[in-house]
This record gives sequence, structure tokens and C-alpha cells, in this order.
Amino acid sequence: MAKTKEQIIQEIEEGKTTLGIEYGSTRIKAVLDDSDNNPIAIGTFDWENTFDGTYWTYAESELLNGIQSAYASLKADVAEKYGVTLSKLGAMGISAMMHGYLPLDAEGNLLVPFRTWRNTTTTQAARELSDLFQFHIPERWSVSHIYQAVLNGEEHVSKIDFFTTLAGYAHWKLTGEKVLSVGDASGMFPIDSETKGYDAKMLEKFDALVAEKGVAWKVEDLLPKVLVAGEVAGTLTADGAALLDPAGDLEPGCPLCPPEGDAGTGMIATNSVAQRTGNVSAGTSVFSMVVLEHALKDSTIPEIDLVTTPVGDPVAMVHCNNCTSDINDWVDLLADYSRAMGQPVDKGDIYTTLFNEALTGDKDAGGLVSLPFISGETVMGVQTGYPLFVRRQNANFTIANFMRMNIMAAFGALAAGNEALRDQDVKIDKLYGHGGIFKTPKVAQSLLAAALDAPVTVMATAGEGGAWGQAVAASYMLNKAEGESLADFLNDKVFAGMEGVTLEPDAADVEGYKAFLASFKQANEAEKAAEKSFA
Repeated sequence: MAKTKEQIIQEIEEGKTTLGIEYGSTRIKAVLDDSDNNPIAIGTFDWENTFDGTYWTYAESELLNGIQSAYASLKADVAEKYGVTLSKLGAMGISAMMHGYLPLDAEGNLLVPFRTWRNTTTTQAARELSDLFQFHIPERWSVSHIYQAVLNGEEHVSKIDFFTTLAGYAHWKLTGEKVLSVGDASGMFPIDSETKGYDAKMLEKFDALVAEKGVAWKVEDLLPKVLVAGEVAGTLTADGAALLDPAGDLEPGCPLCPPEGDAGTGMIATNSVAQRTGNVSAGTSVFSMVVLEHALKDSTIPEIDLVTTPVGDPVAMVHCNNCTSDINDWVDLLADYSRAMGQPVDKGDIYTTLFNEALTGDKDAGGLVSLPFISGETVMGVQTGYPLFVRRQNANFTIANFMRMNIMAAFGALAAGNEALRDQDVKIDKLYGHGGIFKTPKVAQSLLAAALDAPVTVMATAGEGGAWGQAVAASYMLNKAEGESLADFLNDKVFAGMEGVTLEPDAADVEGYKAFLASFKQANEAEKAAEKSFA
């Protein structure tokens, strides 16, 4: 039963709420939950990555100012809705985009600008490490970044005292603790799901490899300590409270759960941490996560990343760097057209109208094909992205087909990558979708079901995303019963009775998507040619 406004005010004042803050690709979001894990206030801060000619990055000033602004937005939302000042929290957690590279020296100074997951500059390192470990190491993983820095002879390598992910960095600033959830850590270095820690044999191999190149440190001394969901990962320090809330209203001392990656919070936010469940997180990037019931027959397949759930169970991940950015650019163009015509239209209305129009298009998008690769797309063998729109001479070039094409293309690389999962005999009982692309009911959901030929469920909380998932992780740490698993906590205390809509794949949509995917793969050869031509 939903709480009354008076009950919510009492929980805020007594510090019985939990807070999740997540660094997304285009927005930092803060979600405050009541004691029943229902969102009661939201704060946001919009930001954007930049390409400096070599690396995709975010301005260092925004790494901390961004969560400060998101928290200020949340605090203002609380004041407006409930007439009280947010000053006390029951628990909180930080999550962020996984992978990437944030190396710091002994004084805590960032040695190079944040290198995000979006960079594909580590091809040599990823290939050498994959061969060394006989285990697929993606280009975006932190170990690829640090080893590529060694290979490049970068001056900062000898000064590294600690390296981490974005979530780990922000958590360290708030608590002073150099720790990471096992889920996020699995995007830094391979995890042993038996020990719930870094793979000892691979650590030894890596240290021997870099020692041959004159490196004095051992990588295990630089990596964050690994924790699992439910453990206390530190408390909010006075400095951390002042960083979040310069006004000085926020009290220090609340516990923080392990800092998590967006893949892990997506699993929590969709109740997909049990075996044979999966989820698709769609935003700037798109990835699918399937919790495995058995080891893969081949751990070297380049399309599949082996990561873990927030409690350390093995997960097969298909990660694609590009999803909604190209759609957003087209919508911006159409909004600009409306402005130029003297009839400005609300951008939200453009999304809703065009998404619904897509359902009326031809099942295969009428011969239109898009390669929405604003950045490199490893799954498709593309290192540097050049967005392409291709149409056949006799294509049915309508607005419905154009929009249907864009949504289908957003899932194109994911569909291609998931073919490798099917070859590994991976079974999926439930697949959940979450992210902003699913806000317009049924549209992207039905096309994703067609792309993966599997039923897709979208929960009522799908739009809240990972920030809400991390608030739930904080609640699990704070409120779990003795011996209660994360899966049981989610089933019994978070998702029981929650509304969701499940769409089975439509046979005609599936056949249409197969035809589109064949054209998508053919057009990818033009993408590769563009990459060579523009290099």
C-alpha cells in the first residue's frame, strides 16, 4: 500500500530512506526511496561526454560537481513535494557506467582524464590479454586500458597508486574506501565466481607480463577491494557529506553499499539476478545480461563478456557501444526543422509520436538501413564509428519506416552479438527491458522482442533505471534478514505485486527483423569501408 504524504515526511525526517545515485552516459540521476523501496523524489544533472581527438572523456570538474548538482536537484524535489529539508539518510549507494580507466597517484590526484567505456583505443592490449588468459578481455575493460598505457610507454604508469571505475572513484570521495562491488569489479579484471574475487592465476600472469616491460607494481595492489551486495562498503564522511551537500544540511555517518556498475544496477532494477533470467539495458549503449546456469563451452568468444551479478554469480554479457544517440540526433534535427518552420514542437511529443508511428511501418523497415555507430562497435568489427543511413533504390521511404529503422538499428549490434549466445546453448526464461527507450509503451519493447526472438517484460520501474536499482541495493544492505539472498529480497520485498507488461515476439515482426538484420550486416561492410576512407 502506498504511503501517505505524512508518512513519507516522517520517514525523511527520521532518516529511513535510501538513496541511489547513478552516473549515466547523458544524465546523472538521484533517486530517493521510502522504506518500501518506492521512489519518492528524483534529482538529475545532464552532462555529455566529449571526444578530445584521442579519447572519449568527461570533464574532471563534472565528475564530482555532477553528483553534487544531481543531489541538489533531489533535495529541491524533496522540499517542493514534502516541505522538508533532506538532512538524514538511512543508507545510500553510488553506481555508474562500467569499465573505463581512472588512475590516481598516492596523493589522490587523477593522472589522466577519465577514459570511458566508449574508447576503442586498446585493441592491442585486449588481444594480447585475451591470448594470455585464454579468456575474452574486452577493449573497454580497465585492465585493457592500464595494459595499453604500459604498451604505449605512458609517463603516468609508474605513478599509479590505485585505479578504479567511475563508481569506485565517487565512492572513494564520499567514504575514503577503495572498494568495488564484484559486479563492477568484473569489468576491471576477470573474477573467480568461486572466491568472489579477482582470478588469482590471471593476476599472476598479468604481473609477470608487465614485469617484463619494466613495471614495478603488482596489479592486485592497485585494484579496489572486491565486495558483494549486502556488505557495508563504508560510511559517509564529513568531507563526503559536504561534497554532496555544500549547504551543510546532510548529516555524515550513513552506510554505503558497494559501488556498482550500471550492469549490476540494471539487474537489480529488473529483478534479474537469478539463473536463466536476463535483462537488456538501453541508453547511449545497449547490453544484454543473462545469468548463467552453467559455464560457457568457450570463454574466448569475442562477442560475449563474462562478468558477474552483484553477488558474484557468472553472467554472459553482450555489450554494444551504440544505441539511442543516433535516434536522439535525428529527433534534434526534426525539432530544429519544426522551429525553422515557425511551428516548434515539444521534443517529448516528437519522440512519442514517431515511436508510435514506427509500429505502422513495414516489418523490415521498407528497405531502409541505419548503422548508428557514433563510436566504435567492437561486436561488428568497427573501431571508429561513422553513422550511416543507407536505403535501397526502391525503398519505401516513409516517416514510419524511417523511425522503425532507427529503433531496429538501435538493437542491431545486440541482435548480432546474441547469435553467439544461442550457439552456446544459453537458456533464458525471463528477459526484462529497462531504459528511456522503453518509455513509449510497447514500441521498442515489441521490436526488441522481435530482435532477440524472446518475450520481453517491462516493469513499471523501467524508466527509473539504475539509480533506483542502487537505492534498492542500499536497502538490501540495510534491511535484509539473516541469510536472506538478494534474489529473495527482490522477489519478496521489492517486486511482489509490481506491475509489468510482457510482450511475446510477433511472428511477422521476427521475420521482418531477420530481413532487416541481414541488410544491417551487409551495410556494415559499407561502414567498415567508411572507416578506412575517413581514417
